[in-house]
Amino acid sequence: MKTLQVDVAVIGAGSAGLAAYRAAKAHGKRVVLIEGGAYGTTCARVGCMPSKLLIAAAETAHAISDAAAFGVHGGALRIDGREVMARVRSERDRFVDFVLDGVDKIPVTQRLRGQASFIAAHRLQVGLHTEVTTERIVIAAGSSAQIPQQFAALGARVLTSDDVFAWEDLPDSVAVIGTGAIGLELGLALHRLGVRVALFGRDDRLAQLQDPAVNTCAIECLGAELDLRLRTEIVSAQMDGDTVLLSSRDSDGNQRCEHYRYVLAATGRRPNLRELALENSGLALDPHGVPHFNPQTMQCGDSAVFLAGDVSGTRAVLHEAIDQGRIAGDNAGRYPHVQPGLRRLALAIAFTEPQIASIGCTGDQLPATGYKVGEVSFRDQGRSRVMRRNCGLLRLYGDCSTKRLLGAEMVGPRAEHLAHLLAWACQSGMTVGQMLEMPFYHPVIEEGVRTALRDLQEKMTNHVSEIAHCADCTPGM
Repeated sequence: MKTLQVDVAVIGAGSAGLAAYRAAKAHGKRVVLIEGGAYGTTCARVGCMPSKLLIAAAETAHAISDAAAFGVHGGALRIDGREVMARVRSERDRFVDFVLDGVDKIPVTQRLRGQASFIAAHRLQVGLHTEVTTERIVIAAGSSAQIPQQFAALGARVLTSDDVFAWEDLPDSVAVIGTGAIGLELGLALHRLGVRVALFGRDDRLAQLQDPAVNTCAIECLGAELDLRLRTEIVSAQMDGDTVLLSSRDSDGNQRCEHYRYVLAATGRRPNLRELALENSGLALDPHGVPHFNPQTMQCGDSAVFLAGDVSGTRAVLHEAIDQGRIAGDNAGRYPHVQPGLRRLALAIAFTEPQIASIGCTGDQLPATGYKVGEVSFRDQGRSRVMRRNCGLLRLYGDCSTKRLLGAEMVGPRAEHLAHLLAWACQSGMTVGQMLEMPFYHPVIEEGVRTALRDLQEKMTNHVSEIAHCADCTPGM
């Protein structure tokens, strides 16, 4: 077995690992990047980018289907599943190639292929070929989609989101288990591309929404198009010829048995920790086997080990993985002089239609008292009605003492853009009054944000300003 001695070992070459590698190298350290799977990042291969390619095809199909409502009539809609998936795979491969080009620029002597595992606190074994002795370690091993044991016997007929983008054609039917962001995005996209889809959820929450009013609105908006089976238990799933016979029971005790070509398990991802032999690391672990760490520094206790990305089990989105990787790599490079890094405001978006977004403090993160809620419905919002996208609800949470925005949850048209505006204002510490001083063009979706801000300001000050509402006389406000 070969031996290698370095200053910093980074386990995982995904988005977080690559950021950690670069940050550690910036300190002039000897760094090795260890990868046990394929290069290319979860985002590029099976996450953000291929899912948006599928969603883009679905949105195009839906626009054609919806055109008659505008008085625009074309020919019969025809969806070629093979062409759809060929474009998804082709463009996906281009995104992966961009990542691979970056990996190729890393010297071969600073890359190791193979599964890493701890031999001791400062020693790793990589595959069966190399032992690495290192002063500091960044664990950025990522996460993996999980298949519940209940569906294990279905073999190739049960899939995770990772498998969808390898399809050469679209199936005729899919049962989606899970109503988080991944399940909703893929379920709606497949439905709009002509696949018979049902989404099953154990509870009645969509995309982890915390606000009951926003969640209820999301169910109303998405349920108008999707077959949502909320508060529903999967009783059994078994093969029946070349299909899956799925038996389910709803909260009223009603049972249904239906056939589907595939079952798509969208029930979450698990940090890739089992193969790391963390019992040899000396790290303290939580009940889920994740090392205890400081989210500001990504340091595990007072050790020279740092976490980054999905493996930490928190905020599993790309920009957070990169931030965590940068913080972890920087602190590994400067250890023992560890310092807090930039942690941005929480921001999560589900690319459904309408889209779902959470910004800043929501749910149980809000204070017990001392805050107010402002809201706006998009049902009669001018630009939303113009586009026939007039379904949704935005709720803003404001601190009564500082008058600052604490956070927001929403389901609505173009929420991805509204969410960014709100996140930037919230992270900047703007007051509601300062936000209302910003320009709002007409007619735009953002006018809905202004309406919600006015509602919030009036509730925090117990004062209704007639002057501020003068602009509401404009048509479509």
